[in-house]
Amino acid sequence: MNYLRRLQYERPWLYWVGFAVALWLAFQLVLLVVGLVLGSFGLPSWAPIVVVLGVLVVIARRQQRTR
Repeated sequence: MNYLRRLQYERPWLYWVGFAVALWLAFQLVLLVVGLVLGSFGLPSWAPIVVVLGVLVVIARRQQRTR
């Protein structure tokens, strides 16, 4: 963790590129898992994206209510 903090201060562009790539990979992994689960139901190909975005909206709303 200390390494990431130091990297953020010394080379911020590298830190943010790595952070963006990690977010993209995590989103792709979540879409893959949701696609595998929903694939057996014969839903359209856009259904996993809707499910993932819906879950993210629900999480964001719950976090706003607690403040």
